[in-house]
Amino acid sequence: MSIPVIEVPEAGPAVTWQEGEAQARRASARHKRKRLAFLVAGWAVIFAVWQVAAYYLPFGTLPNPLEVGAEMWEIIASGALVSDFLASVIKTFAGFGAAVLVGAPVGYLMGRYNYWRSFFRDGVTVAGTIPALTYAVLSLIIFGLSNLGPVLAVALVSAPYVAINVAEGVRGVDQSLVKMSHAFGRSQQQIRRDVFIPTLVPYIFAAIRMSFAVAWKVEALTEVFGGTNGVGFQIRNEYQLFDITAVIAWMALFIVFMLIIERLVLRKLENRLLAWRPEERAAK
Repeated sequence: MSIPVIEVPEAGPAVTWQEGEAQARRASARHKRKRLAFLVAGWAVIFAVWQVAAYYLPFGTLPNPLEVGAEMWEIIASGALVSDFLASVIKTFAGFGAAVLVGAPVGYLMGRYNYWRSFFRDGVTVAGTIPALTYAVLSLIIFGLSNLGPVLAVALVSAPYVAINVAEGVRGVDQSLVKMSHAFGRSQQQIRRDVFIPTLVPYIFAAIRMSFAVAWKVEALTEVFGGTNGVGFQIRNEYQLFDITAVIAWMALFIVFMLIIERLVLRKLENRLLAWRPEERAAK
């Protein structure tokens, strides 16, 4: 009986760490170029559909992208963009700051202690299911035509998102690390700083990215109903003048600003703070 001979393939040339790093950089560059190509293609499709819709709809119903772009440039050149966007940004950040001050401690208590979880759970769930329109109307009823209405609406709509994500983050802490910290005599403050906070950071950023987009929409909606300045206030003014081009121009500027905040601020900050994670290092 013959014994089969197993042929072992010849080993390829050894790759140094410099060559491996160069290959990884080239693969990362190809991946980025592919993502950029798909991003550009997606926006090209959006503008193409917009142009076709503007061409076939009745005259004056929907302006084409070039008309909206010209109106956007006029808004920027007039200086109205800076003043109104600054007003909206201040109100949004004020409301979001209030939401974090309230939602983060509530979420920590919900995730850390079962009694507090039972105490807050139903209230947070109900607050998260109330439509944003209801918060906008309620804020206007309480504060009327003032800057406090949008601030309250943003705080009310954002706080449940913050509380729920922080609670999930606290419950996701590795309890073996907590027990090990106790065994080595670490204080509660050290455990919170070195164990809980690094675990909570990804959940906090998830809460920020989810609630920030909703907060912006609620803030603009509140300004449309009863604001005295800001982007929503300008959208309402242009609507009352039946200037659909200006309405879409302000909406487009709003979208551009949101993309800048998301891509150039929140994502960069998240990557910087979470650079210690293996998946973040591998993505670079």
